[in-house]
Amino acid sequence: MIPRNAKEELLLLASEFKAVAVTGPRQSGKTTLVRAVFPDRPYVSLENPDTRTFALQDPRGFLGQFAEGAIIDEAQRAPELFSYLQQVLDDSPKRGHFILTGSNNFLLQGSISQSLAGRIAYLNLLPFTLNELPPSSVTELNAWMLRGGYPPLYDGSPEPSRWFANYIRTYIERDVRQIKNITDLNTFERFVRLCAGRTGQLLNMNSLALETGVDNKTIASWISVLESSFVVFLLRPHHRNFNKRLVKMPKLYFYDTGLACALLGISEVSNLALHPFRGALFENLVISELLKERLHGGKQGGLYFWRNSVGNEIDLLIEENNRLFPIEIKSGSTIQPAFFKGISYWEKLSGVQGGAVIYGGDGRQERSNGITVVPWKEMHTVLK
Repeated sequence: MIPRNAKEELLLLASEFKAVAVTGPRQSGKTTLVRAVFPDRPYVSLENPDTRTFALQDPRGFLGQFAEGAIIDEAQRAPELFSYLQQVLDDSPKRGHFILTGSNNFLLQGSISQSLAGRIAYLNLLPFTLNELPPSSVTELNAWMLRGGYPPLYDGSPEPSRWFANYIRTYIERDVRQIKNITDLNTFERFVRLCAGRTGQLLNMNSLALETGVDNKTIASWISVLESSFVVFLLRPHHRNFNKRLVKMPKLYFYDTGLACALLGISEVSNLALHPFRGALFENLVISELLKERLHGGKQGGLYFWRNSVGNEIDLLIEENNRLFPIEIKSGSTIQPAFFKGISYWEKLSGVQGGAVIYGGDGRQERSNGITVVPWKEMHTVLK
C-alpha cells in the first residue's frame, strides 16, 4: 500500500469527533485507507445487497451490532441510516466511534448534515498526489497527466485508456443514477465530455446548454452532480476588487487529468504532447494537485483565481492568514519573460511582492524580486 498524506488528518479527526466521514470519488482509495488505519474495526459495505437491506429495514438492529464502532463503506447507499446514527453517537462517549466512507458528498445533503452536525467530521480523499507516489512511477510530465492519480492505475490494472473507458461507463450508468434521476444518460455523457473540453475555462452555462441541447437549469443541476461525485470542481474568482471590474464566473477543472484526457479522447502520450489542450490540462494538473494537498491536510477552500475585464489574470491565488500568494502556471519547459507578466501586474495593483511560477521544466530559480520559479515535480513546495 502506498502511504497516503491524509492518514495523519484522519487519525486527528477520529480523536476529536465521534464519527468521521471519508468522501471522495470512486476508486480513490478510501476503503484501503480506513481499513489500514483502523485494522481492528469491524467492516461492512452497503454495496452488498443483503447488508444494505438489513440497514434499511432494521437500522436500529444494524447499528446495534457494532457496540464498539465500525467502518461503514459506501454509507450514502442507505441515507435513512443517518437519523438513527445520530442517537447512537449521542449515547456514546467514544471518539471515532464510526468511520463512514462514500463516493459522493452525502454530507452536502441537508437532512444528513443537520442530523449529524457537531458529531461528525469529514475528510476528502482524492486520487494520489505527486508526492505520494514513488519517484520511479512519475518520470515524465505528459505520461503523468495522461495517467492521472487513481490508485488502481498503480497496482497493475489495465493501461489507462481501457481503465478510464470502464470507469466512465460505470460512473454514467450507475453512480449518476444514485445521485440524481437522470434518464437520458447519452445526453449526460455528451455533457461530461463537453465539460472536459472546457477545462480551465470560465464556466459559461448558456454555451453548455446550447451544445448539450438542454436548458440552463438542467446544466446547473448536472454540474452539481459532477461536483458532488468529485469529478469536477469550480475555482471561484477572488472577491477583492482592487478598484477594477472583475470576472465573476468560476472556472471549471477536473479533479484528475487522466479522466479529463480520457473524456477528450487523448490516449497516447505523443497525442498529448502536441494537443491544443495541453496547456489547459497542465494548469488543471497544478491546481488540482495543490487542492488535493490542502484537502488531504484538512484545509478547506483558500484557492481562487483573479481576472479583470480587460484580460489581466492570475491563474491561482492562495489565501492564507489574510495574505494572498499569486501563482502563474505555464506548461512550457523553457523559462520565458512572459511567464512573469501576470505576477508583475498583480504586484503593481496590490502592492504586494512575491509569488511563484510553476512550469513544465526542471530547474528551480529564486528571483531577486521575490518570485520563485518552481519545476512541476516540486509544485507541492509552494504550500510550505
